[in-house]
Amino acid sequence: MRWRGRRGSENVEDRRSSRGPAMAGGGSILGILFIMLLVWLLGGDPLAILRGLPQQQAGGGGGMPAQINPEDDQRAQFVSVVLADTEDVWGEQFQQIGKRYQDPTLVLFRDAVQSACGFQQAATGPFYCPLDQKVYIDLSFFDEMENNLGAEGDFAQAYVIAHEVGHHVQNLLGISEVVHRQRTRAGKEEANELSVRQELQADFLAGVWAHHAQQNWNILEEGDIEEALNAATAIGDDRLQMESRGYVVPESFTHGSSKQRARWFYKGLKTGDMDQGDTFSIPYDQL
Repeated sequence: MRWRGRRGSENVEDRRSSRGPAMAGGGSILGILFIMLLVWLLGGDPLAILRGLPQQQAGGGGGMPAQINPEDDQRAQFVSVVLADTEDVWGEQFQQIGKRYQDPTLVLFRDAVQSACGFQQAATGPFYCPLDQKVYIDLSFFDEMENNLGAEGDFAQAYVIAHEVGHHVQNLLGISEVVHRQRTRAGKEEANELSVRQELQADFLAGVWAHHAQQNWNILEEGDIEEALNAATAIGDDRLQMESRGYVVPESFTHGSSKQRARWFYKGLKTGDMDQGDTFSIPYDQL
């Protein structure tokens, strides 16, 4: 993917150097203070507790510094450029339908993060929180994609970012709120189907972004489309269930099958037309 030399977004919030109020070793700050008080009451040296902690743990509630390797910094620059591309593309698309696009913030974090949607571990994967209109991503997820899912390449990573921004587009258009209300009244299987429809539409919107980014900046290199389709396939519910359980339960799908995810991304990529991404009016077995 051609991404160097273009502007990066100003809407990136970098929390990678902060591990938050919890100690990396699992104990809270209040817990450490309690132990220090207990040691003092017993006649010991409470500062010995701090001296015994790893350097990373001795910080205050504002967050503990963590090492950021150069590869992570390059990925952060890449993420910033892709986010800027989504801002430009969706700004243009919203203008064409008489609306104003509001840029989301993208939060880079490590290990765990606090969002308006609650506390999340990195194992959750990238996610979008509609309550604060922020995309959250731990860059180590890209390692997970390459090493464990077989989804390599920078355009595969761009697809993941564009998918989460697709959820932001859904939020701005009021789609997310409608789906949320419907899911709260639905049974489990119907709620899962609504979730699949919403996720597949986000895949489609990621494709729409790629279509217009290619028109605007000629971003695609040989093999890029295959990278994105491979990534969409790798994170299909059927493939993930087969790898983790050894069998597939379609009724429990929440994101769509590998074939569905690749199909909807490709449709967005080929058409670039937001109007062709209605995944909610199609019969479920025809998605």
